[in-house]
Formats: sequence, C-alpha cells, structure tokens
Amino acid sequence: MKRVIVDYSKLTSDILDLLVEKFPNGYGYRDIITFKNAKDETVRAVEVKTEDTIYLVKISLKLEETMEDYDAEEDNFDEVYDNDVEDLPDEMDED
Repeated sequence: MKRVIVDYSKLTSDILDLLVEKFPNGYGYRDIITFKNAKDETVRAVEVKTEDTIYLVKISLKLEETMEDYDAEEDNFDEVYDNDVEDLPDEMDED
C-alpha cells in the first residue's frame, strides 16, 4: 500500500471528501499521528485511506478551516431545509 504525505494546500476534493467523511465533527487528539520526516522535522497528520493509498494529511489551522469550509458548502441544502422547517406549523396545532 502506498503512503502519501499531503499538505492542506494540495488537497484534492477526493481527499477532502474522505477527511470530512471520517471526521465529520473534526479530529481529536487520538486521531493525530506524529512522525519525523526526511528533514528530521516533526510532522503531525491525520490518516485517511483508499483501497490502494494511505494519505497522511498534515495538520494545521488551515486544514481545519478548509475542512469546515468544504463541509459547509456540502451542507447548504441542510441549512435551507432547516430554515424552511421553522416556517412549518407544528403537527400538534392541527387539532
């Protein structure tokens, strides 16, 4: 299986989909993998997998913002629906 280290600035929509699917409420401390890269720098990442590749996505504030923004774009339908629900009468009021 291939392992690929990815910076947030090079995320594809496919990898973002995997991240949002695996971590819908964000990632926690236990999800973080820490390792040394070839330059002996400490890197923190979260892992997502496809059938043939393990992606280690470097953690940064920008990653969190990118995930939130991407998830928000997909949730626009839910926001519209939630706003419409407020305008509907309660079923209990029909009696």
